Amino acid sequence: MFLKYSIIFSYFSILLCLMVYCLHRLHLLYLYFKNYRPEEKKPAPLPVLPFVTIQLPVYNEMYVIKRLLNAVALLDYPKEFFEIQVLDDSTDETSRIALQHCNILQSQGFQVTYLHRTDRIGFKAGALEKGLKIARGDFIAVFDADFVPEKGFLRQTISYFDDPKIGMVQTRWSHINRSYSKLTQLQSIFLDAHFILEHTARNRSGRFFNFNGTAGVWRKSCIVSAGGWEHHTLTEDLDLSYRAQLKGWQFVFLPEILSPGEIPVDMNSFKSQQHRWAKGGIETGRKILPILFKSPLPLSVKIESFFHLTANANYLLILALSLLMYPALVVRIQMGWKSLFILDLLCFILSVVPISLFYLVSQHRARQSLRSLFIHIPLLMSLGIGLSINNGKAVLEALFGHKTAFIRTPKFNITSRSDSWKQKKYRAILYYRQVMIELFFALYSLSAIIFAVLFSVYTSLPFLLLFFCGFSYVSYLSIQQQLRKPLTGE
Repeated sequence: MFLKYSIIFSYFSILLCLMVYCLHRLHLLYLYFKNYRPEEKKPAPLPVLPFVTIQLPVYNEMYVIKRLLNAVALLDYPKEFFEIQVLDDSTDETSRIALQHCNILQSQGFQVTYLHRTDRIGFKAGALEKGLKIARGDFIAVFDADFVPEKGFLRQTISYFDDPKIGMVQTRWSHINRSYSKLTQLQSIFLDAHFILEHTARNRSGRFFNFNGTAGVWRKSCIVSAGGWEHHTLTEDLDLSYRAQLKGWQFVFLPEILSPGEIPVDMNSFKSQQHRWAKGGIETGRKILPILFKSPLPLSVKIESFFHLTANANYLLILALSLLMYPALVVRIQMGWKSLFILDLLCFILSVVPISLFYLVSQHRARQSLRSLFIHIPLLMSLGIGLSINNGKAVLEALFGHKTAFIRTPKFNITSRSDSWKQKKYRAILYYRQVMIELFFALYSLSAIIFAVLFSVYTSLPFLLLFFCGFSYVSYLSIQQQLRKPLTGE
């Protein structure tokens, strides 16, 4: 009897915790609408343009490095007022391609510095820190290899630094391969919500938000005063952002300025990226939250920072819930507690409605089709559930201090549906053991669905179907895309 009560108590406790995080989305929507201004006052252009260092950290990016360098060369900013740093940690022909193109740009009058490392100490953070030591600019713009900055990027962002309290300006990501596949469409919706709603709500309401590792500009003195780039976490951008804001620096988010980038086209690359972000977020939370809670900052800032930095812990809760759903189903039937199944439906509604509103608003602001979004919402929720094993593992690694290397996300220069990545050199690693676990959870969820149908417990089916679809989709695509790709290694 004790075991049965424990199962039910644990099941509903986890549901309650997840529901709190889902309802927090409504709070972000409230902050967004309360502080939303359709026409943000833009600062006047600076009378004298400052010198800017543009840092381009790359690691084995043979398909996109020329695209990146060409885009930077087209920036509408005088050549004499910016320098380009190519921070290359590559171990393949990317180094040759990058060096050749750097020489071409130098012959065209651009100020280009090519730095190649062989040790990769600190990974991306280490490369940025090494470049910072010799950077001549008072302002540092950063672009990852998969981005294609617009011509007006520097002129549009640099004027905000007229206020000496501003330490960083972040622009909104857009997605050059958004319509490539269902997977890229789902990723785009995830990212749109993060930038349009989360960043805007936090920034405009005076809460902390973060630099996203690319498509932003830093004041060099801000980086230095906050302690520089550190590699204690896998999300050096999030770490530095919080340290800088704790020092009193202010950040600016510009949702109307778009910076196009390429998002992962295969499931295993996407999972690798998500693992890094989930693990780094929890690592940063462990590092920053104790300091933040002891600070004299307003309680509202502390609470929002807690939700921000602990959000990835939800993947562990989802994983625990997926294990408990079946036994909780059985116990309630055995004990004759069928009235409790109404709570499943209530929790489902209180979780789905905030998330649905969140994505609907973000897609409306992004000027995307709302009709197609109604089809995508169940897929978005299923994908989040399907990632719980991958990201739950990342959270556990962070909590127990297990260090792993910075695993890059392969880029293939995919810009249209006609482009193919399957014959190209790079590929993400397929972790067969993890996929087998995902398949087990899919079958486990299916057995729970069958059990619920046999006993006419239809109120539990919406939840169970999301779990089955999520684990099935993630495991199937992980295997299917890997099998269709040549085994060429990195």
